[in-house]
Amino acid sequence: MKIVDMHCDTISEIYHRHREGRDCSLLKNDLHIDLERMEKGDYLLQNFALFTRLRDTDRPFEYAMKLADTFFTEMEPLKTRIGVVTDWAGIEKNRELGRISALLTVEEGGVCQGNLEFLRIFYHLGVRMMTLTWNFPNELGYPNLQIPDPDHPEGKPRMAVDTEHGLTEKGIDFVRAMEEMGMIIDISHLNDAGIWDVFRYTRKPFVASHSNARALAGHPRNLTDEMIRALANRGGVAGINFSAAFLKNQEADGRIPTYSRMTDMVRHMKHMKQVGGMDCIGLGSDFDGISSTLEMGGCEGMPLLADEMSRQGFTDGEIEKVFSQNVLRVYRELLS
Repeated sequence: MKIVDMHCDTISEIYHRHREGRDCSLLKNDLHIDLERMEKGDYLLQNFALFTRLRDTDRPFEYAMKLADTFFTEMEPLKTRIGVVTDWAGIEKNRELGRISALLTVEEGGVCQGNLEFLRIFYHLGVRMMTLTWNFPNELGYPNLQIPDPDHPEGKPRMAVDTEHGLTEKGIDFVRAMEEMGMIIDISHLNDAGIWDVFRYTRKPFVASHSNARALAGHPRNLTDEMIRALANRGGVAGINFSAAFLKNQEADGRIPTYSRMTDMVRHMKHMKQVGGMDCIGLGSDFDGISSTLEMGGCEGMPLLADEMSRQGFTDGEIEKVFSQNVLRVYRELLS
């Protein structure tokens, strides 16, 4: 079963380990993803995000360039086994050669610092997908809110949707430019108002690379049923996020779920199928960006997820759609 995964944070994890003087390679490591395990798991394509936490740097563009350097440095000695792609022809060529494809993405549109010139530089570097925000406001828009909860005994914040602050004028310029140049818009991490603005100011399909169904897990990072339907009608795809916090609701005492079960992943798939149809579901694992414990372990456990889907009634054709074909359909349209 070929695997296409729209999101992982492996590159930033490797970068930080290198900064700490620790050995870590994409070829083989103890993270969620390495090349040896991807090859054994029959991966076709993995998106690799340049994830930037704005509050950790006052030079986000420069920081993202350091992550990009890590990405290309890791890829170079492995290029006969995994090839960097920027278009559909590259994906097809790698498939023919028996190589995995690596697609470069950005998680946090703030790395552009509001400059369309920086966006174009990322495109020329090979970036073909970008989230407009992460968890902090930036020049383009806003995430959903994290606000103090005075009713919680430990004073922990709660998440709340933001239906007021849409894309900024600069954000509107960016989504139009991304659509024009052929960089896929990713609405994961964007607030509700911003998501609806993306629908309003664009016309092509786009993705939510790692977001689940809010009807099953109320975290505002997930998509409402209305969003899922609209995304499906647009021809887009939402990637199932493997993080426990996006798979299950908080416990009654406010504790965040810490164990990611495959039964919950399939539960979200079944709901999305009912709401938006079979063609809007993909994979967006968030491997190496997940703090919860994964029942499947890492990328080596992906076949177990296919087995669980089969056990819960998905056909082989439906499993293939979720594991690769739905995302590949979007890439074929937008990256040709």
